[in-house]
Amino acid sequence: MNAPNDNTVAEGLRRWWASPPRHGLVGGWVAAAASVTCLSYGVYGRAAFFLVIGAGNLAGGYWYLTIARSAPVDGA
Repeated sequence: MNAPNDNTVAEGLRRWWASPPRHGLVGGWVAAAASVTCLSYGVYGRAAFFLVIGAGNLAGGYWYLTIARSAPVDGA
């Protein structure tokens, strides 16, 4: 039975949904690694593609982290 406190599952999901994890930085590093792998095999077109994708993910992830850090803290 759900008790009327802050420990219910629905409340925990709402808090998670308000600030989901940002995987842009991880995806950026994976794409950059794929780019380096393509460069080592001499596939320059695909390496450039993965490098652009990786740079976009890293820039977006960094941007999201700066926004999250600058947001005011609610409560207490």
